[in-house]
Order: sequence, then C-alpha cells, then structure tokens
Amino acid sequence: MTAAVFFGCAFIAFGPALALYIFTIATHSLRIIFLIAGAFFWLVSLLLSSLIWFVAGTIIGNKDEPLKKYLLIFGVLVSVIIQEAFRFSYYHLLKKANEGLKTISPFETALSMRLLAYAFMTLVVILLHVFWGVIFFDGCEKKHRCTLLIVLLTHLLVSALTFLSPYYVISLVSAYIILVLMGIWAFFVAGGTCRSLKLCLLCQDKDFLLFNQRSR
Repeated sequence: MTAAVFFGCAFIAFGPALALYIFTIATHSLRIIFLIAGAFFWLVSLLLSSLIWFVAGTIIGNKDEPLKKYLLIFGVLVSVIIQEAFRFSYYHLLKKANEGLKTISPFETALSMRLLAYAFMTLVVILLHVFWGVIFFDGCEKKHRCTLLIVLLTHLLVSALTFLSPYYVISLVSAYIILVLMGIWAFFVAGGTCRSLKLCLLCQDKDFLLFNQRSR
C-alpha cells in the first residue's frame, strides 16, 4: 500500500510535467538549454527569497511574537514577487539572445562535434593524470628534478591545448601523442618490460594468470 501510494502521488504530481518534458523538450537541444537556464533563474530567486526570510526571522527573533504570525505571509509575498521579477528578467534575456540563438541553431552539428571533442579531451586528461602521478612520484623518489619539470611542462601544454577551440584536430592529436608517450614512460617506471608486455598481451604471463586465479 505504501509503495502504491508513493508512486501514485509521484505520478500525479510529476506525471504531466514529465510528459511535457519528454514530448516537447527532450527532443530539441536548444529547448533543454532554455529549461536549464530557466531552472537556474528560479533557483536563484528561491535563494534570494530564503535569504530575505532568514534575515527577517533573525531580526524579529522571539521578541516580537505577534509579528511572527505575519512572517509567513511576508515570506510568501516576497518569494512570489522575486520569482516573477526573475521570470521577467529571464524573458528579456531570451528576447535579447533570440537573434544569437537563431544563428546557432543551424550549426547544431558543429556543436555536437565540439562536445565530442571535449569528451575525448576529458578522457585524455583523466588518463594523463594517472600517468603523471606515477612518473611524478618516481621522480620524487629518485630526486630527478628533470622528470618533475617534464610533468609540469606537459601538464601546462595539455592545458593550453584545451583552449585551442577552433583547432580540435590539432589539439586532440597532440594530446593523444603526449598520452601515448606518458603511458609508455609510466609503464616502464612502474616496472614493466617489453617481455612482460608481450607475455601479458599473449596471455602467457604465468605470474599474471596465477594472480588472477588466486584473486578469484
């Protein structure tokens, strides 16, 4: 009974809004952007309303008991006024950005390619931080300042490549070259050898296989 009541109330409360989102918004990327922007404006308005509520409650405190009865009415009025003011501001913002959004709309394919490039760049950065960690710690242990400097410089270089927005191919290719070089370096620093890599790829490394069997 509890689960039925929960799901029933949830579908009654959020079902129509969810249906509107699925059939009218989710199929269009720009509408999703509008939805997120509108939600942001609404959350900011609630935050401002909460701050005013908190300040008013702090000022009244427990001294003026009769005024506390009107605090709820005051909070509701202020919250509604602020939300509508933000809605009005959001409307004017959309009107001003309308022409710009019209020019962006025909280039959704370019936008998708940009997001895809950012995804691949994020993957590179995540893997590089793993490799940089191995190499950096080894440099600290062996007190090789040159190694630490190389990690620092490559990190700066990859960070700079992420800002080459118009040149996605150049930045991605350069970042992946650095990734491969750092990966090979980290592999050998961690104790890997060409023989161990070959045996591992051919599934002939007995120590590796025994370790996996024991783990199971």
